[in-house]
Amino acid sequence: MTKNEGTLDRTLRVIVGLVLLSLVFIGPQTYWGLIGLVPLVTGLIGSCPVYSLLGIRTCPMKS
Repeated sequence: MTKNEGTLDRTLRVIVGLVLLSLVFIGPQTYWGLIGLVPLVTGLIGSCPVYSLLGIRTCPMKS
């Protein structure tokens, strides 16, 4: 998998993922917070399958 997420995109995904994941333990305490695993994992890996399908890249091109 090639990286297709820039630094800002990855940072925001990790933050959103952690916030959503925290909903499992605090707040409404529902399992819907497990959806936070998706942005967390894609942010840590640096590659988003949906971005690949749509041809989107937020990271700078390497020459």
